Amino acid sequence: MSFDLCTGKKAEHPFFIESIGIRVSTIEELCWFLQNNLYLIDSSITSHALAGWVRDELGLKSLGKRLSDAVDRPDSDASYFIMPIFQEIGYLSPEEMRRMREELTRVQVQPEEERSKIRADYLAGGGRTTAAITAYRRILERKSEGSLGSAFYASVWNNLGCAYAQQFRFREAADAFLSGWKLVQTRELMRRYVSTLPLFLSDEEYREKLSSIGADGMLIGKIQEYNASVAREAEQKTASRKNPAEDPAEELEKLKQEYRRGAKN
Repeated sequence: MSFDLCTGKKAEHPFFIESIGIRVSTIEELCWFLQNNLYLIDSSITSHALAGWVRDELGLKSLGKRLSDAVDRPDSDASYFIMPIFQEIGYLSPEEMRRMREELTRVQVQPEEERSKIRADYLAGGGRTTAAITAYRRILERKSEGSLGSAFYASVWNNLGCAYAQQFRFREAADAFLSGWKLVQTRELMRRYVSTLPLFLSDEEYREKLSSIGADGMLIGKIQEYNASVAREAEQKTASRKNPAEDPAEELEKLKQEYRRGAKN
């Protein structure tokens, strides 16, 4: 992934932000990225590597020196690294600079686990599921060190399960959903767990698994009914699309409308 906002000098070798897979080639692109992704700023950005790239690739030696000095500050305040980048080209108005500094301060006082989850969600949303899975697991491995509640970690387990499911790793997905359910016992996590099990278990194994966790029989029944109704609806839609009497142009328009409705959710 890369941006194309080149109005100044373009680097011969783009800077690759490894933690989220972004390449930038100009200081304008870097400013745009930072302004819109404050929650994604981490040590791969506030680094000597980026300071050196600004100095050598963009020829901004004074700015490169300021950034390098900011990395070495004992207080690790990212604003001393980020704000000079905007100031270099007057990318923001004075009022925008003030709001940016305030927002950056708010971001930095948030727990690292929350910022890590936002980065992981960004990776998952961009289709980089392997990197997202690694990021989610790192958060969970540090759980004993964190101070956030069960709901937060259940959300991480849920998103990890979704990432596994995208890779068709259904057994691992089910384990993740179950781990999240054990923390908060919500109906939605149980629904996802129950819905994933048949994708890799036989009917007998499926029943045994539900029995082993003492699942509520009435709840499981409702989940199964819901899944069955969704499956029937999908089959009906598929059958209707196979109707040879339907005008192909009208069918295409229906598909487009369904896609647009889905994109808004």
